[in-house]
Amino acid sequence: MMLFNYKDYVGCAEFDEEAEIFSGRVININRDIVTFWGETREEAYQEFVISVDGYLEFCEEEHRQPEAPLCIS
Repeated sequence: MMLFNYKDYVGCAEFDEEAEIFSGRVININRDIVTFWGETREEAYQEFVISVDGYLEFCEEEHRQPEAPLCIS
C-alpha cells in the first residue's frame, strides 16, 4: 500500500498483480469518489495529482464546494 498527499487530500494505492497496475482512490473524503491508477508508482502519483486537480475543477465548474479533506491521524 502507498499513500500520497496533495493539497491535503490523501490517496491510497495498491498494486493489482492481475492487472499489473497501481489503483487507488482519495481516502479522506466521504461524499465524493476520486480514483486514479498508474503502471508505476510515479505514474500513480502523477495521476493522483491530476485526479485531485480535476475534482477541484469539476466542483468549480458545477458551482459547488469541493468536499474538504478530513484529517487522518
